[in-house]
Amino acid sequence: MASLRDIKTRINSTKKTSQITKAMEMTSAAKWNRGVMNAKSFVPYMEKIQEVTASIALGAGGVSHPMLTHRPIKKTGYIVITSDRGLAGAFNSNVIRNVHQAIQSRHKSNDEFAIIAIGRVGRDFFVKRGYNVVLDIVGINDQPSFQDINHITKTTVNMFSDGTFDELYVYYSHYISAISQEVTEKKLLPLTDLAGGSHKLTSYEFEPNAEEILEVLLPQYAESLIYGALLDSKASEHAARMTAMRNATDNAHELIRNLTLSYNRARQAAITQEITEIVGGAAALE
Repeated sequence: MASLRDIKTRINSTKKTSQITKAMEMTSAAKWNRGVMNAKSFVPYMEKIQEVTASIALGAGGVSHPMLTHRPIKKTGYIVITSDRGLAGAFNSNVIRNVHQAIQSRHKSNDEFAIIAIGRVGRDFFVKRGYNVVLDIVGINDQPSFQDINHITKTTVNMFSDGTFDELYVYYSHYISAISQEVTEKKLLPLTDLAGGSHKLTSYEFEPNAEEILEVLLPQYAESLIYGALLDSKASEHAARMTAMRNATDNAHELIRNLTLSYNRARQAAITQEITEIVGGAAALE
C-alpha cells in the first residue's frame, strides 16, 4: 500500500495537472469561438464564387478547361490537413487513418501518389513511413488568413495544371458541433461537381469571353476550396482540443477524489495502529 506521503504527492501533482488542462480548455474555447465564426463567414463567399463559376462554365456552350476535364489517372495528389500539436483527442488520428486506408485501397505503388501536408502531425506521420511528401506547411496561425497558405494553394493547383497530378483530393475534419467532427474526403480537381446540386444557373454578361474568365476564376475557386477546408479543420481542431481538455480535467478531479479517499483511509488506519500500540504498551506495564 502506498504511504501517506506518496498519496499526498500524487494528489498535489494531479491538482496542478487539472489546473493546466482547465487553462488549456478555456484557451481552446476562445479559439473555437473565433474559428467557428471564421468558417461560417467564409461560406457565403464560397457559395457565391461557386455559383458564378458554375454559371459561366455550364451556361456558356462549348467551354472547356483542363480543370473541368477528366484525364487518365497516372498520379493522385492528397492534401491532408492536420494540426501542428497533439492533445486534441482523435482529431489527427482520424484524418490520418482515413487517408492511409484510402491510399492502401487505391494504390499498389508509392509512385502512384504524393502527399501535400498541411500540419506537422500529418507531415511527420507520412515522412516516417517513407511516403512522398512533395509539399508541406507547418506553423499556421490558429486563425489563418488566405495569405498564410497562398503559396501552397497556388503551387498545388499549378501541379494539377502542369500534369504532375491527374486528380486531387483533400482530407480534413469537418466541423459539425463542439462535440462532433467528421472526417471528410472532397475531390478537389478536376471539378466534376461544379453545379453543387443547384438547379438554376444565373445568366451573366462578361467580357472578353468565357474561356479567359475561367482561366482566372477556376484556379481561384480551387484555391478557395482548400482555404475553406482549412478554416473548417481549424474550427474542428479547437473544438476537439477543448473537449479533450475538459475530459482530462474531469478525469483529474475524479482521480483526486479517489486519492483523497485512499489518503483518509490510510491515515485512519495509521491512527488506529498507533492507538492500538499505545493501549498494548500500557497494558504490558500493568
